[in-house]
Amino acid sequence: MTPSPRLQEADDAEDLFENAPCGYASALPNGRLSKVNQTLATWTGYTAEQLVGRRFLDLLNIAGKIYYETHFAPLLHMQGFFNEVALDMVRADGTVLPVLVNAVVRRDEAGDVRFIRVTVFNASDRRRYERELLDARRTAEDATVALRELNATLEARVAERTVERDRAWRLSQELLVVAASDGTLEAVNPAWTELLGWREDELVGTKFADYTHPEDLEATLAAFAGIFERPLRTPYAYRFRHRDGSYRWFAWTGTFEAGRVYASGRHVTVEREQAEALRQSQKMEAVGQLTGGLAHDFNNLLAGISGSLEMMQNRINQGRFNDVERYMAAAQGASKRASALTHRLLAFSRRQTLDPRPTDVNRLVAGMHEMIQRTVGPGIPVEVVGASGAWATLVDAPQLENALLNLCINARDAMPDGGRITVETANRWLDARAARQHDMPEGQYLSLCVTDTGTGMSPEVAARVFEPFFTTKPIGAGTGLGLSMVYGFAKQSGGQVRIYSELGVGTTVCIYLPRHYGSVDEEDGPATISTFPRSEQGETVLVVDDEPTVRMLLTNILEDLGYTSIEAGDSVAGLKVLHSDVRIDLLVTDVGLPGGMNGRQMADAARERRPDLKVLFITGYAENAAVGNGHLAPGMAVLTKPFAIDTMAARIHSMIEASRPVT
Repeated sequence: MTPSPRLQEADDAEDLFENAPCGYASALPNGRLSKVNQTLATWTGYTAEQLVGRRFLDLLNIAGKIYYETHFAPLLHMQGFFNEVALDMVRADGTVLPVLVNAVVRRDEAGDVRFIRVTVFNASDRRRYERELLDARRTAEDATVALRELNATLEARVAERTVERDRAWRLSQELLVVAASDGTLEAVNPAWTELLGWREDELVGTKFADYTHPEDLEATLAAFAGIFERPLRTPYAYRFRHRDGSYRWFAWTGTFEAGRVYASGRHVTVEREQAEALRQSQKMEAVGQLTGGLAHDFNNLLAGISGSLEMMQNRINQGRFNDVERYMAAAQGASKRASALTHRLLAFSRRQTLDPRPTDVNRLVAGMHEMIQRTVGPGIPVEVVGASGAWATLVDAPQLENALLNLCINARDAMPDGGRITVETANRWLDARAARQHDMPEGQYLSLCVTDTGTGMSPEVAARVFEPFFTTKPIGAGTGLGLSMVYGFAKQSGGQVRIYSELGVGTTVCIYLPRHYGSVDEEDGPATISTFPRSEQGETVLVVDDEPTVRMLLTNILEDLGYTSIEAGDSVAGLKVLHSDVRIDLLVTDVGLPGGMNGRQMADAARERRPDLKVLFITGYAENAAVGNGHLAPGMAVLTKPFAIDTMAARIHSMIEASRPVT
């Protein structure tokens, strides 16, 4: 059947549109392409379907984008048309196609934009035609005329394009710059004077690094070096010095073309200040949550301690001694929980006193396997996968055990219907890129990971799990301090902790600890105060502490061990004894002391007269900086409060035994 004339005309029009020698496109008012012909698709290397929905702006290189946004688009909307703008389109394969673009806005009866008709001419075809015309000239006269006309046309277009780009350069509200490969500024737009106060003649010939904030310089130079490999499309923000000496934040994008760096910087100081204000507000909210949770938990613990002591007193007054032991056990349990709560808080704040020692984590995990299995119950099998040849690490082993147990308890709670826990060690070598992703220094690490097959968590929850007192467990089922303690402990140990979770799949928490290159000591068996023989050699121990109860406990321990004790309540009295001729075999001192000196300062002063003096510091966690952050001189050791009696006895005995001459 012969098609109707109208249908034939439509087919002819469609064929003309699709196969025209120039590119045609229609764009919606928002700039996104709604229709393109086959010619334009072929030029770009994309299919027509791939182009529909994209912005025409996305097809341009960075210089074209700047020109389009600052001049082409505004003028198009003001005048309704634009004739032959010279731009560079980026093909799908990354090559550049020079084009000339015409555009006209189509409006409805109400004056609203219906669509924008864009016509694109292939400038490279035109250039090829011009070369062929010159090559094929038959007479010198024809060539001269053609060349004259060509030069006139090209000069006019170059001049027009130069004027238009100069206008965009002047009107841009962003910093625009052309720089040499060494960072020397070659051209800057007027926005530099408006936003930073520097004149063009003051900037040109200097290097951008001269104005970069010292704290941002290293990272900024690294970002600048990356431009030579690939365009910087994700904005990079750093601080640039104002003429008045203050600094402003700018977010930069840029590219390296034809031996020059072309970049634009958007002023983001206000955005950064607002974001920082929001962070500070969130920090204050977290502090409020922290203090509220701390007060709640400590009130519960103090109620248990004070109530048990009152009941003990009542029973003693009544002569009913059978119940005393039960109340004593309750008070001791509450005090231990209070100690654990304080420890977790100080671990999160990274102010706990650690006793790092070379540790074989494989051995540590194997030793805890049975206890972890008993803790999580028989319904959840615990699998331990120890890496062959696992590296040693310098860490406080008891605190690592505590962290591992916390992670396994969390894993158990995430699997109410059962599942599997895997504890795994591995050697990790983090290069510069991986180290940045983990927010850690580059180097070798030992990782300890706990994986469960539980409910998992959303990204929003995973982002908050290390906050103190944040928990998804029901009231009374958790304090929300377990993971915050793990985080603080890992950071204080020179490592990091990372969490990976997926809803319905499970969660993995990994502790990264720096590799230790020394040997690992063999573990000693447990000892109690009753296992140590009483000393008969008359050793004397000086005890310096401002708390009478602590001094009483220490002198009792020393008496049981057969040592003579001398007490002092402050650093002045302690130093007076140390400067005398009294025999002192060991100094046991608190770190935080009244009298003008802390315990470390008193010990250092005493060692000027007694260079071989053994010193055992006892601390309530928070004075770690005064001790020396783990940098103790030979013959010095540290023990944290509250301490177990047997642990203190073992430490005193070992230090005095080590000081005895070999016979």
